[in-house]
Amino acid sequence: MVTQEQRRRQLAREKFLRQQQRRTSARRKAHARNAVIASVLGVIVVGSVVSYATGVFKKDDDKSNAAAEATPSASPSKAPDPCDKAAAGKVKSLTYKKEPAITIDKSADYTMKLQTTCGAIDIDMPASKAPHTVNSFSFLAGKGYLDHTKCHRLTTNGIYVLQCGDPQGTGTGGPGYTIPDENLKDKRLKGDVYPAGTVAMANQYNAQTKEGRDSGGSQFFLVFQDSQLPANYTPFGTISESGMKVLKKIAAAGESTGQGDGTPNATVVIDKATVTKS
Repeated sequence: MVTQEQRRRQLAREKFLRQQQRRTSARRKAHARNAVIASVLGVIVVGSVVSYATGVFKKDDDKSNAAAEATPSASPSKAPDPCDKAAAGKVKSLTYKKEPAITIDKSADYTMKLQTTCGAIDIDMPASKAPHTVNSFSFLAGKGYLDHTKCHRLTTNGIYVLQCGDPQGTGTGGPGYTIPDENLKDKRLKGDVYPAGTVAMANQYNAQTKEGRDSGGSQFFLVFQDSQLPANYTPFGTISESGMKVLKKIAAAGESTGQGDGTPNATVVIDKATVTKS
């Protein structure tokens, strides 16, 4: 016969097992969510088929992903647009066959100023830490490549970034050349965290297959809150205090899906980008 004490212990064990199962399930869901969100930072283009992917999500079901994007689960109310009307002008259609020769002073600091519809964002770029990246942006800004381009993606769940630098405004564009990964051992990335104020490159790296290194182009992301990410994306700049205020204003307006990953509600357009030696 099972005593009352034995029955009590059995029920306690069963309750403990149920709690452990719920916790394990919750951890798995959180891990999957953050990995999917991190895919905003990678762009893979194969012919006319485009998929956002990093790590194990490179082989996600394209049909289910497309359906999810085409039919959002809800129609969230859109927050007021805190930004001004874009300056007159059109995005230039520019493509280059190879990375430009390095012409910057590798020992100097440079400042990239993004004059956006939401306010000015200044980015300090030490050339010694990421010379190829800083030189590339100096070249592109000089050609007007970033002028009139939209910042096309805002992520506010899991990671906290605004992504810019695509002339097409879709997450698929680039300058036609790629640049090497740099500065991946930066001390700021300790613990696989990109701290608020960091500016880093998007790329096509797949952590599962170890393919896609040195695939940065013109797309970059600005971190407005500490974000848990593996050190796979070149950190090349730091946002000024006034620039962070602008970035947080953009983030506060939210994104279009209500799910934490979509087009910014704020109409963020880079009216003019310049790079100067500090």
